[in-house]
Amino acid sequence: MSLFLIACGGSGETSNALISPTMPTPQIDNRWVLGVFDDESLLKDNCEVPRNGIDNITGEAYPDIVGNSIDEMLWLRSWTNDTYLWFDEVDDNDPVDFSVADYFDQLKTNFRTNSGTFKDNFHFSQSTEEYLTRTQGGITFGYGISWEFIRATAPRSIIVRYTEPDSPADLAGITRGDELLFINTIDFINTQDSDDVSAINAALFPSSTGQSANFTLLKQNGAQTRYQLSARDVALSPVQNSKVLTTDIGQIGYMQFNSHIQSAQRQLISAITLFSQNNIQALVIDMRYNGGGLLSMASQLAFMVTGSSQTDALTFNQLQFNGKHPTFNPITGQRLQATPFYGREIDYKQGVFTANALPSLGLSTVYVLSSSATCSASEAFINGLIGIDIEVVLIGDTTCGKPYGFYPQDNCGTTYFTIQFQGSNQKGFGEYSDGFIPTPVPLFDADVQGCMVEDDFQHSMGDRNEGMLSAAVNHIQTGECPVEPAAKRLSTQISSEQGLRIRTSSSIIDAIILENTINHVITEPK
Repeated sequence: MSLFLIACGGSGETSNALISPTMPTPQIDNRWVLGVFDDESLLKDNCEVPRNGIDNITGEAYPDIVGNSIDEMLWLRSWTNDTYLWFDEVDDNDPVDFSVADYFDQLKTNFRTNSGTFKDNFHFSQSTEEYLTRTQGGITFGYGISWEFIRATAPRSIIVRYTEPDSPADLAGITRGDELLFINTIDFINTQDSDDVSAINAALFPSSTGQSANFTLLKQNGAQTRYQLSARDVALSPVQNSKVLTTDIGQIGYMQFNSHIQSAQRQLISAITLFSQNNIQALVIDMRYNGGGLLSMASQLAFMVTGSSQTDALTFNQLQFNGKHPTFNPITGQRLQATPFYGREIDYKQGVFTANALPSLGLSTVYVLSSSATCSASEAFINGLIGIDIEVVLIGDTTCGKPYGFYPQDNCGTTYFTIQFQGSNQKGFGEYSDGFIPTPVPLFDADVQGCMVEDDFQHSMGDRNEGMLSAAVNHIQTGECPVEPAAKRLSTQISSEQGLRIRTSSSIIDAIILENTINHVITEPK
């Protein structure tokens, strides 16, 4: 078990047809009773369109049986009432007037945090097949581009953050900082035509293998270059650019860490081994685009940074569910216990520890490059280390603010993500729903020593001259922050825009859909 933080109008003729004796009488489902919830296990896998056969990802038979959409919505209702962290803040609406997707969308709290943002910004669903392909197989679909969506309405602006190695974009020569100008012949920046926007969305978010589009990008040197890209499955490389930098104070390790997914474990071990062999004096982990993932992997990374002498018998993360479940995990049925700092490799397929000890650096300080896209398990990594008095220095922007997590749940081919727990550290702190804030002079609980630094798209990630990395190296050497304007919260800018918008694939949405805090139940091998 994985844990992860048309309206249709009718004519007069249609109305007459509805009362014809040859037409079936619409069925009325009256099982909903306000405040009365059936056992969710009796409703699960009763599907309007059941799947048949064997799941080619898990190798197991689909559990679906014939049901209807009301079954699916009543299951969502009971499951939410039992496991949702804020179940008593959810309106209990009759499902008969909703589609399944719309019913799920409203099964959440509408309360807000002290800053005025919604308490639950992480309520989402997606195709189960897509979810399993990425999280278990380390595969995504598309061109291999991570986009920074700066403005979603005209004049639009999106820039390439990075590309996945050996992806169509990488092989074509697309690089960080390239700015999108045209898709095919459509003026991406300025078009106000709804058909153009639909075509833009179809090109940015391809749905079938081999689907191709032409992208005209503005390069850093001012040239406009046209690329024809075809979508395909792309293997994710969650750890990139691991290197050792030589400075006046000694060797500094740097790695770009994009996602806490299963395939990252081996790459993290290789990077930490490299740093250990070079006797680094300081470590910079670039998590500016890391939306989260496996909580157990965040624990492993925290151990690899610090080592056993600083983590033995201490808590990395403690989960708290809603008031109905103070003692036992409502998903696994196991008694609640703290997640320690894991010092061994994990066989994630089997959910067991191996005998292999993890390498460690024995550091008491770690630098983290952050942004509003640093989310979930990445924030748990920060909070877990702060909880044992390891100094974390943030360079960049305020993190996304997700101390919550969930167990993604499949029902009838859709995987649902609804907040089920909140995590806290060794000191019992877990209230950072407005994010961790880098500041030279921390005053409040969620303030973290560090510097506000804008993202720098003019240099490659891992380039010594890139703005955030340069600021981190300078801070390591001098303890001083650069004199620069505070970073912008791009996700806030997008959400407040009005007008004809393209879809956005922001890091927060990636965090919601693909990489939320996942807490594997890890056991000793038999």
